[in-house]
Amino acid sequence: MYTEKVIEHFRSPHNMGKLEDYSAIGKVGNIVCGDVMWLYIKIEQDDAGNDIVADISWETFGCTAAIATSSMVSDLAKGRTIAEAIRLTNRDVADELGGLPPVKMHCSALAADALNEAIYAYLSQEGKEIPDALLKRHERIAKEVATLEKRYEAFADKKSESE
Repeated sequence: MYTEKVIEHFRSPHNMGKLEDYSAIGKVGNIVCGDVMWLYIKIEQDDAGNDIVADISWETFGCTAAIATSSMVSDLAKGRTIAEAIRLTNRDVADELGGLPPVKMHCSALAADALNEAIYAYLSQEGKEIPDALLKRHERIAKEVATLEKRYEAFADKKSESE
């Protein structure tokens, strides 16, 4: 079912944990499977003045594929410029892992979304221009998060009534 590389990244994940000195964080979740990813990025400038992902880490609650894709997206983004990191896709993540079962491709999408959200958060807080493609992705993700929050708000209300 899973490639050896997926299993390797699941058993020995790279860049796992909370990055204490982060510049921004991307938080995403999938309402269908319940996976949640928090991806932290530390942005620094290279000698040419480009923003680069100098460090990256993540915290993920999810399945084998969610852990492996979190690990892989962190490997792929680390050291890249923001412009390069924005262009990383879920297909890039899945391909670097040697593929994912079709039913698990949403995990690679979630990993790419977490990276995009972290970059969006960084650019927003720094008052920097946000590329149109990134803005459109953020709007889609924000809509999904709002749906998730609304669903859990109803759950939380029901739980507090029973207490």
